[in-house]
Amino acid sequence: MKPLPEIKVYPKRPALDDRPLERRVGLIALATDHTSEPDFRRMVARERIGVYVARIPYANPTTPDNLRKMQPALTAGAALILPDEPLDAICYSCTSASVVIGDAEIEAAIQVAKPGVPVVTPPMAGVRGLRALGANKLSILTPYTIETSRPMAAYFAARGFEIVNFTCLGFEDDREMARIAPATLVDLAREATDASADALFVSCTALRSALAVTGMEKAIGRPVVTSNQATAWNCLRLCGDDAPHPEFGRLMTQPFAA
Repeated sequence: MKPLPEIKVYPKRPALDDRPLERRVGLIALATDHTSEPDFRRMVARERIGVYVARIPYANPTTPDNLRKMQPALTAGAALILPDEPLDAICYSCTSASVVIGDAEIEAAIQVAKPGVPVVTPPMAGVRGLRALGANKLSILTPYTIETSRPMAAYFAARGFEIVNFTCLGFEDDREMARIAPATLVDLAREATDASADALFVSCTALRSALAVTGMEKAIGRPVVTSNQATAWNCLRLCGDDAPHPEFGRLMTQPFAA
């Protein structure tokens, strides 16, 4: 074997960019989540926007009690995303847990680790998106049981929306929710949308509903807002990305107002 060459240290330290990517979005996903991370890679990640993911423990079934058990893990999960570095936005990707824990409580837990970073939850982003679209009367579709759907109805009603009908599918396992085909969601949207509704909100970050938005909108003839689509839109706008992306539905063409 030939002798190894001498290893030398380059005499000048290369100049460093301020950041590897201009903007940073943190995503806190459930350990069982199949959908949020691929959706954010598809809808949020850009040449100038990076998506950085941490996962926190979660155990099915999807009940209000089990959802609340994630709250203590939120601070540690946020702390794992680029420790000691600022983010432009951070999303906790669970709609039903955000409703039962509360947006303010989630924001407080995350900002222990990431002070001052804008926190986005799916129901919060859903409300903002529906208002941006001018919707007042809603049809709502969830994959949950009635027990888990009931707090969702209360959340949107408390924020001034008229819920004209609410349909749930009765699933208890988010891994099974992720296995509902986008084409099936189009059919379900058609059946779940009341003729008097201004828009349909499709809840749950586990559903592959972002892939079905344009099909659902065509089927029902009105806007559709889904959990991952709404959080992606919210995070993009917080990063200063105002470009329209109609391939992900009407919401992705709208400006943002908190």
